[in-house]
Amino acid sequence: MGGLLLALPALRLRGPYFGLVTLVAVLLLTQAITIGSKWTGGEIGLSLPDVLSIDDATNYWIALVFMGVAGTLLFLLSRSPVGLILQACGQDPVEAAALGFNVSKHKLAAFCVSALFSGMSGAMLVFYFGTVSPGTVIDIAVGVQVIIATVLGGRRTIVGAAIGAIFLIVAGEVLRPLGQLSTFVVSGVALAVILFFPDGLLGYVLHRRGRTV
Repeated sequence: MGGLLLALPALRLRGPYFGLVTLVAVLLLTQAITIGSKWTGGEIGLSLPDVLSIDDATNYWIALVFMGVAGTLLFLLSRSPVGLILQACGQDPVEAAALGFNVSKHKLAAFCVSALFSGMSGAMLVFYFGTVSPGTVIDIAVGVQVIIATVLGGRRTIVGAAIGAIFLIVAGEVLRPLGQLSTFVVSGVALAVILFFPDGLLGYVLHRRGRTV
């Protein structure tokens, strides 16, 4: 429902303004939670029961299964006729509209699908931490990391986002002994990939295979 309410005004915008609206919405939600601290717990947040598990191994397999199921559903959607129309509306809305497709309706559907899976992922993360607060999931830094992971792994691909996320997590853990310098190194690598490989790591590999075939 939240994704639908945000999508209706946001889809009227184009280019960087569309992304700016989503970031501003995060800021507004954070401030709303802080203002309504009587019900939301404010910056401290609210404690939640252990709905998932307190065992890390169990939580890992739950998250892995969820990622596999969600990735499979999104992959099948992207290969379906509806998915192809959604991609066309996103990449070239003018041509898609010329072919007779309702671009606004399909963009709204894509936004809602994205909000659905994002909300489910956020819910699992909240129950994993056992608390919900602006610092856990309602944070611009979290959204930026998601965007970096997607661009790093490969835009317009389902597997690419997972590859980018795994790279960021593994690199952060390996470089943890460097302290604050680890963030600088990981950010530098991500920036280099974005600059020299616009389609991401997976996009570069697929492009090279297509070139050699």
